[in-house]
Amino acid sequence: MSDSDKYKIRKGTRCSSSCVTRDHETFGECLRAKGLQVNPHVNHEYSVRQNAWDAELHAYSDAVRQGVQPAGTSKKKVELAMKASERTGIAYKS
Repeated sequence: MSDSDKYKIRKGTRCSSSCVTRDHETFGECLRAKGLQVNPHVNHEYSVRQNAWDAELHAYSDAVRQGVQPAGTSKKKVELAMKASERTGIAYKS
């Protein structure tokens, strides 16, 4: 047995326990073959929640830039503060 044969790893020995084919050279190759999505940015549900969060924070920062001080960063609180400011003509909690 040559030195290079000593260090060869048989295909399938590094596969995940649930691998059906057991013919992958590395664990990563096995996971890629399963089509797993490990990047949260690929997940649609994550993107929707992140975009909603970003929109709320953007609305809050816009309100603060205009001198309005909403009671919180939620969309509802920002909208209430903006409506109160429009009705009174004075920035809410300024």
